[in-house]
Amino acid sequence: MSDSQLELHLPAPPANGETPLIPARMVNEFVYCPRLAYLMWTQGEWAETGDTAEGHRVHARVDKPNAPLPAPRTLEADAAPDKIVSRSLTLSSTALGVIAKLDVAEAEDGVVTPVDYKRGRRPHVAQGAYEPERIQICLQALLLEEHGYRVEDGAIYYAESRERVRIELDEKLRAAARKAVSDLRLTVSQSRIPPPLKDSPKCPRCALVTVCLPDEVRSLTGSPLAPRPIAAPPDEALPLVVQSQSARIGKDGDTLKITDEERGETQVRLIDISDVALFGNVSITTPALAALFEREIPITFHSHGGWFRGVAHGVGHRNVEVRTAQYRMSFDEAACLRFARELVAAKIANQRTILRRNWRGSPEERQAALDRLAAARRSADGATTPAELLGIEGDAASVYFRAFAGLLKAPDDKQAGDLAPFRFEARNRRPPTDPVNAMLSLAYAMLTRHLTIALASVGLDSYRGFYHAPRYGRPALALDIMEPFRPIIADSVVLSAVNTGEVVPNDFVAAATGAALTQAGRRRFVEAFERRLSQETTHPVFGYQVSMRRMLLVQARLLSRFLLGELPSYPHYLPR
Repeated sequence: MSDSQLELHLPAPPANGETPLIPARMVNEFVYCPRLAYLMWTQGEWAETGDTAEGHRVHARVDKPNAPLPAPRTLEADAAPDKIVSRSLTLSSTALGVIAKLDVAEAEDGVVTPVDYKRGRRPHVAQGAYEPERIQICLQALLLEEHGYRVEDGAIYYAESRERVRIELDEKLRAAARKAVSDLRLTVSQSRIPPPLKDSPKCPRCALVTVCLPDEVRSLTGSPLAPRPIAAPPDEALPLVVQSQSARIGKDGDTLKITDEERGETQVRLIDISDVALFGNVSITTPALAALFEREIPITFHSHGGWFRGVAHGVGHRNVEVRTAQYRMSFDEAACLRFARELVAAKIANQRTILRRNWRGSPEERQAALDRLAAARRSADGATTPAELLGIEGDAASVYFRAFAGLLKAPDDKQAGDLAPFRFEARNRRPPTDPVNAMLSLAYAMLTRHLTIALASVGLDSYRGFYHAPRYGRPALALDIMEPFRPIIADSVVLSAVNTGEVVPNDFVAAATGAALTQAGRRRFVEAFERRLSQETTHPVFGYQVSMRRMLLVQARLLSRFLLGELPSYPHYLPR
């Protein structure tokens, strides 16, 4: 039997007042890559690159409206020999279902020629330009004709090579343009994202490759091809963490000005900031908030001790589709239980990894702890109720934290002096009663902050989860996705800070409310945490190098792909 299936082409639903007009440039993207157009048009995704920035620069030269294009009858009757050039002309058509902003419309001898500006050099192809660009200029011509103008051909100007290419508007191109619009409208109406291109050379330089994850999606759905490394720039923008209780943040041009009585005045460029974390009673001005919101830079608020209080950002991500899928699954008890089982199993697996890597006790005790965690992981896979799963997770945590003290290196004689070494007996919180628990709580709060930001950046609602119960002010989804990362990121930072001596016992103060880091100690610990996120690691599924900071974003993207039905399951981060 043949594996091929017949395809029945369906017409797009008729356009009406409720149907948004599709930009001609989006039809260009659809012909180039249907998945790219869907991500941009339906899911509202965008990522700036050097190429897109150069494209904006090229269009800025012509996107300055001047005298409008005269009416068609005026052009036909005008015998003046001078060419009329109208810039940044917007036309639309309900019949076509298309809207376009023409870079230039040239009128001469009663004929109007649409001219589109492109960055780069003229391609040496038979038709003078690639099909997506030809279809875009054809749609502009169709719009002009519908508005009564006479059009004979179009043109594309390539800024880098400074060449102008004539585009013949034959019937074949016109039919292809109309079909492309119909196909895009049909794809959008079906709310089904097109599959990624297969090993395409278009992908590595695509602005949305880190959003689309074409190789990763294909790899997780059975492709034998190894994913290519993510073509992402280094993490040049980094978090700005302000902890001084006397600090005040204001705006000065394109910078944030931080005024501190103790540390003086510091200025940080907005372009260098990925997010802002404020601890305690740090104040921030309204202009500074407005500037951060305009650039979609989130601000997180923490208590003086580091407890995560909330996040503020601009208008947020426009991807309603992924949130709809998230909410739908969150009300499916069976789906939530399946997801939670895999979540807890991944967390226990990573707890085993931390014990195996950092064990300092006897081999017998090590093996006993590893065996008990392996058994707990198997039990998690077979849990039949959320209550049973919570019990299994609690038992595994008890085994893990009983062994955690054996992973800590006690201070040597010179370091200890009259200071008590770090002692850890069990996990406690609210408030943490010892220095190790204080660091664990702060690390978990920092991790919650980063995951809340990552999930929001891909369009997910961090407050509606699948395992942690929804509660006012509780980022349940961030807490869900954080579970497997607790040992690998948060716990490992605590171990490193203690075992390397970066944080010492006199960095803590003890009070009736529990143990807490001093301001200097907290500053060093936060720096250690951010360094951990900047460390490169090999992705255990895809095999390429990526920073832990970007790993969190990759996992958030994969979660959205799973919720939208592209992946059979959510792939957890499970280092060896």
